[in-house]
Amino acid sequence: MRKKFWWGSTFVSCKRHSMVDRPKDKFVVEGKLVLQLYVSGMSPRSMEAIENIRRLCDEHLQGVFDLEVIDLYKNPEAASEQQIVFSPSLIKQLPLPKKTLIGTFSDADKVIKGLGIHIKE
Repeated sequence: MRKKFWWGSTFVSCKRHSMVDRPKDKFVVEGKLVLQLYVSGMSPRSMEAIENIRRLCDEHLQGVFDLEVIDLYKNPEAASEQQIVFSPSLIKQLPLPKKTLIGTFSDADKVIKGLGIHIKE
């Protein structure tokens, strides 16, 4: 996956290597993952987060996850109920412990590690 970004006044392109680029690894998940993704409407960061999480789940966690996408513009009380300060935010409700990740989730390695999922050796 090639990422492009501005660094000062120079446009830079770099190649990122992540689990998404590698052959499908086998993950160890105890029980079903219950995930909630909180987004702010159709903003570019929200759309990127939705795409990245869906891709990660579909490619690596088939059959072991439930993903609910919650739009904070349509459901603002959800932000206070779950104490959401940043958007997009991903909350792993189950299995415990509960974890919250923020960002666009473009680095699959960090997301997998942050969710507490282990690779089967």
